Amino acid sequence: MPDQRQSLLSKKQIEGKIKRMAYQILESNYQEERLYLAGIKGGGYLLAEKLKEQYDQIGEYKASLIAVDIDKQNPLSSPVSCDKTIDNPRDAVVILVDDVLNSGRTAMYALKPFLSLPLKKIESAFLVNRSHRLFPMSAKYTGIELSTTLKEHINVSWAAEDFGVYLV
Repeated sequence: MPDQRQSLLSKKQIEGKIKRMAYQILESNYQEERLYLAGIKGGGYLLAEKLKEQYDQIGEYKASLIAVDIDKQNPLSSPVSCDKTIDNPRDAVVILVDDVLNSGRTAMYALKPFLSLPLKKIESAFLVNRSHRLFPMSAKYTGIELSTTLKEHINVSWAAEDFGVYLV
């Protein structure tokens, strides 16, 4: 059976997008000593790790990683949890990270643990922004903006042998 996927971004292109996103995050947060990249488990956390790697190379301060655990299919079935707590949140900036922003549903529910904290600010970063919003969520930092139909699916593969963004 032939491959029904269309390649949208190669490994090299993704690496370039991540580097650019890290620079944009630094430009908006260059004075922030306490920056947390909160990656939604799965592709979001993998993207957060790669953003941290780039950010730490160029920034004066190092970013911290937080893993956000959420049931993407049924976010109300169990509590959204984080693997770390933020001490002294008044001085902290949190950037919610996921691989694809589609309807905004997952991202909105993933923010829940942070909404009860008096954070300095919350931003968001997504490798792919599909712009099919059903929830009031926007992307501050984006690798690529795509206009797709609702029937099309975006797949981000982080596997070494298949690293890329694909339209399915």
